[in-house]
Amino acid sequence: MGSVPVTVLVVDDDALVRDGLRRILESADDIRVPAVCGPGEALELARRHRPDVALVDLHMPGADGIEVLRGLRSSARPPRVAVLTGFGADEHVRRALRAGAAGFLLKDSAVDELIPGVRLLAAGGSALSERVVRSLPGGGQDAAPAEPPGARLLTARERDVLELLPSGMSNEEIGRRLFLSRTTVRDHVSSLLAKLGAANRVQAAVIASGMRRERRTDSAAAPDAAER
Repeated sequence: MGSVPVTVLVVDDDALVRDGLRRILESADDIRVPAVCGPGEALELARRHRPDVALVDLHMPGADGIEVLRGLRSSARPPRVAVLTGFGADEHVRRALRAGAAGFLLKDSAVDELIPGVRLLAAGGSALSERVVRSLPGGGQDAAPAEPPGARLLTARERDVLELLPSGMSNEEIGRRLFLSRTTVRDHVSSLLAKLGAANRVQAAVIASGMRRERRTDSAAAPDAAER
């Protein structure tokens, strides 16, 4: 007997986009899409099908994708919700981040990003398109520095865990990578969230990406400084 497939609800106002996403997702043997719909049907279909994951278009004429996200997250059995967005819509992505989105994917995501992203979400991880993360100045928080003050409070192990969050790994996967138990990873994540002032692991992942970019910038500038 095979494993239970991951179930996905696709919410988009464009029928062609919905059907295209369904075809891409169901090309994977371990993913099933029981329903696709526009924003007005999302909550009812989520209650009926209880999907593991929901992909919600952030920009729908006459509807607010953020409100759909909030509604899904407040349901009795909330799915893991990732928003679909276009490149460069950073302010809308920030709103989704604050509303508790578990991931961000571009609407033109390739199969090699979309399908693994759904699997990560179902496993409790985060699906983060690198292009979306790069579009968020200051680590994805309003007027936030690339390395927030609380970063200096992180232990070495917490930094190790933080470095892996942008990959979208679940606690179990991070534990395997770092030879830690899932409970220990969970404790490290809770601690680093508090120190960074991040509401959830997705915010922490975006902050981690900003810190990584800052280090790369500093490293690139170092030879120039030495020459002067």
